[in-house]
Amino acid sequence: MQEMQAQAEHVGTRMLWDTIVSVDLSGPPFRAIGDSGDVYEGDTLVIATGAQAKWLGAPGEQEFSGKGVSACATCDGFFYRGKKVVVIGGGNTAVEEALYLTNHSQDVTLIHRRDSLRAEKILQDRLFAHPNVKVLWNKAVERFVGSTEIGGGLTGVELKDTVTGETTVEPTDGAFVAIGHAPATELFKGKLELDSSGYIVVEAGTPKTAIPGVFACGDVMDHTYRQAVTAAGTGCMAALDAERFVAAQEFAARG
Repeated sequence: MQEMQAQAEHVGTRMLWDTIVSVDLSGPPFRAIGDSGDVYEGDTLVIATGAQAKWLGAPGEQEFSGKGVSACATCDGFFYRGKKVVVIGGGNTAVEEALYLTNHSQDVTLIHRRDSLRAEKILQDRLFAHPNVKVLWNKAVERFVGSTEIGGGLTGVELKDTVTGETTVEPTDGAFVAIGHAPATELFKGKLELDSSGYIVVEAGTPKTAIPGVFACGDVMDHTYRQAVTAAGTGCMAALDAERFVAAQEFAARG
């Protein structure tokens, strides 16, 4: 189940909150059914359910969230200016975050549980050539260590060598978990076209889905930028396109 904001237009705009458990996209009107049993109908539907960062689930990860552990280098990298940071992962996201963090830190370590990266070769080449980045191979994060007391925070990550089994602690001021994101699209499986990662597929340069009148905006359709400003921009695009869709339907109905 996903949290969706159900918006109904009366006199002005009325905002309602509900947990939507299913949708019917055979309209218009399109229908969203809440767990309360309430049914919301609209001539258009804008999907803005977002995406969530994937986490390791290691001990200390949530305890140190905001106190040294993050899943967004572009959001939090500035706070680690001049400090030692680590990035955990081996795909494009991890390499891009590690390279971005070199703008703030001269001591960036990429930690990967295997002996090779999944990232595109051009990104790997840039990473390996950067003097401020080192890579720890065959290392899995066992737990995040530090102090949760007031004024405390993350001090390191405990690593287990996936080949030898040896356990070590890598000191760090900040740890960025970069193992991907999961779009909140469970409601739309089998009802809308999704890409291989589960993001809603839209017409290039627009928020339009394959179903006329259904639009998607923000992180639920954007696996590249995932920033508040880009999400707001596509949200504006979706609102404008939804308004045009309704106006066109009303014009057609008048003959």
